[in-house]
Amino acid sequence: MSGEFDLIRQYFTRPAASVDIAVGDDCAIFTPTAGTSLAVSKDLLLEERHFFSDVDPESLGHKSLAVNLSDLAAMGATPRGCLLGIALPGYDADWLEAFSRGFNRLADKYQCPLIGGDTTRSEHDIGISVTVLGEVTQPFLTRGRAQPGDDIWVSGTLGAADWALNLLLRQKAGEVLNEQEIQTLQATRRALEWPEPQVRLGLALRPLAHAVIDLSDGLVQDLKHILHASGVAAILYESLMPVNLSLPDDDPQQLRQSVLGGGDVYELCFTAPQTARAALQAISASLSVTLTRIGRVHAGQGLRVLDAAQQDISALPVGFDHFRPARRRKP
Repeated sequence: MSGEFDLIRQYFTRPAASVDIAVGDDCAIFTPTAGTSLAVSKDLLLEERHFFSDVDPESLGHKSLAVNLSDLAAMGATPRGCLLGIALPGYDADWLEAFSRGFNRLADKYQCPLIGGDTTRSEHDIGISVTVLGEVTQPFLTRGRAQPGDDIWVSGTLGAADWALNLLLRQKAGEVLNEQEIQTLQATRRALEWPEPQVRLGLALRPLAHAVIDLSDGLVQDLKHILHASGVAAILYESLMPVNLSLPDDDPQQLRQSVLGGGDVYELCFTAPQTARAALQAISASLSVTLTRIGRVHAGQGLRVLDAAQQDISALPVGFDHFRPARRRKP
């Protein structure tokens, strides 16, 4: 079995009870829930730009959908379905079996069935494009409603994915990691390759948060998007950052870069009024998700980050941008 339609039937056709017509026709058809609006997002992943050629295909299938579900989470949207476009240089049954297993398992977990897409053959590398569809009701969670006096919160921990990426890049360049570095890579690699989208947290934040964003390109860079869209300023405290416990502390500059500037986190950063603190702690306990207050919003423009001595960090880490000369590639 090696044809395009055989490939689709074998790996990407599954029952979708919530959809009127799914994979197998020219279009998918589903009926939105009355009173809701559609939330739509797309991400593109390219081999050797977003992921290494030797990545575990099951983790790649998981991450391909996870990064899109994270966008729905930031909007407080309920997943309804997804579309997958994939370009492959050849037909590899073992690779397809593992990739589809990782993709479909996460789709099942968040009731986001694969309802359509496209497959094609590429000349060389793998290309993956996923579109997610969700439902959301007003008032929408956006980046543009942060208010002076708001607390700034972040879910989960920071720094692990970026640290793992840098260790992997050094390995790819031919460096031999020492024993401590190997142990750190083993402890942090899952954060890079198996991110967990905070879909349930996003839904729980709807009545409480003012502005939300998912952290794909780094805390400092992504929080600045909120500040710009909302027309406000903010102050963060480095000492309050929820640093991943697997990270060593013998390189303060690298630790700062990974925590404040490292991407591929896929946690939520959000602002909320101080009166929401108790409710947010209750959500944290009920969902078993760590929520940490890391700063506050105030009137004005710009972002300040204070170090442990309460001094301004003068050169803030720069997040990822595909078209800016960068210190490294994004995985």
